[in-house]
Amino acid sequence: MEQPSASTRLAGAVRDLASEVVSALRGGDHPGVVCAPAGIVEDDKLGIAAVRVLGADVLLPSIMSRRRPEGLDVRILRQALTAFPPGADASRATAWSHWAMARSLRALDPPVPHPADDEPDASWLDTAPWQALTHQVSLLAALAVPGGDCGVLRALARRPHDVARGFVRAVRRRDWLQAAGAGRWLAVLDDVPPSLGLDTGLEFIQHMDGADPRVALHVSAAQLLRAGAPR
Repeated sequence: MEQPSASTRLAGAVRDLASEVVSALRGGDHPGVVCAPAGIVEDDKLGIAAVRVLGADVLLPSIMSRRRPEGLDVRILRQALTAFPPGADASRATAWSHWAMARSLRALDPPVPHPADDEPDASWLDTAPWQALTHQVSLLAALAVPGGDCGVLRALARRPHDVARGFVRAVRRRDWLQAAGAGRWLAVLDDVPPSLGLDTGLEFIQHMDGADPRVALHVSAAQLLRAGAPR
């Protein structure tokens, strides 16, 4: 029988990991443990790569519940941070995703030592067309967390109507992952147009493609934020 390709195995590992994050987010008092249930252990190359793809969201259940995360999750996130540094030609999304992981580790109590990376540049978000803006920031939805002040959030705070336009466009195009990421950002922004109907939109996305764990992750995070999780 033909063996699955490396990219197929990585995609499967990312889905399994995202599923565990969703389970922890929806579990109420469920502890924020995600790597072990997903079968990821330390020095597991495939698992570490999956953690790098999901990024800081590996610790999202603990961030949302204000609990210290599982030690294994922290150690594997740090391994992923070290194993996959952004290169000189890395995309803006890659640079910001790496920064978000480092920020999550530094925010722990006690913090996990890591070089204090400066924020990547976010000035380009001020002039990006709203379509491109939504595409880019949907890739960075892991930054949309309670108290997650950063350059991306500050830029989007100046353009909530453009993010809302991008959210509607993504829903109409049936790009559920982009819509879910944009919706998560809208959940932490002020001055979102009431006419948008964000809560109904999030429910619709969940209904249409909630079987995709990464879509479900962003929708669950957005709904928790909308329900009053501290920002």
